[in-house]
Amino acid sequence: MATTADFKNGLCIVHNGQLFTIVEFQHVKPGKGGAFVRTKLKGIESGKVIDHTFNAGVKVETARIERRSHQFLYSDDTGFHFMDTNTYEQVAIPKDQIDGWDLLKEGQEVEILFHAENELPLSCDLPPFVELAITYTEPGLKGDTATNASKPATLETGAEIKVPLFINNDEKIKVDTRDRSYVERVK
Repeated sequence: MATTADFKNGLCIVHNGQLFTIVEFQHVKPGKGGAFVRTKLKGIESGKVIDHTFNAGVKVETARIERRSHQFLYSDDTGFHFMDTNTYEQVAIPKDQIDGWDLLKEGQEVEILFHAENELPLSCDLPPFVELAITYTEPGLKGDTATNASKPATLETGAEIKVPLFINNDEKIKVDTRDRSYVERVK
């Protein structure tokens, strides 16, 4: 158990039976009445951010969350399968718990969040950048435009993103997994 005085960004708490991390908090002491703490809480399972106000000094239940490095093996109709790089244990995670699942490539390293008490996988975080090959994109014509124009491209994982006109088939590019954007060409 912790109190509102123990709040810090990233702390994982149990609120209304669900796991949340504290994204932002602010201790408020109005001129009249008791102090309170305004928070923004992000649901670990849902990913939704909610606003909640706690009275100062209220006890909240904390939860222990662990990040572990895993390697992506394969996907099938039961989910995405990962292997712990230290213990070689395998874990399956459903597609809806993985942001950017279509950017996953076999052998790729990811971070998986586990609820430490019951070893339940909560979410899977891809690295910030991944290098993928382009399988198909329309040819871009030189001098086609004067601005930063883009065209759709299909990656080796099946994902579709926008790339600049000068990118061709079979080139490797770096993709930002947070906003699914093109970063640069890879040699």
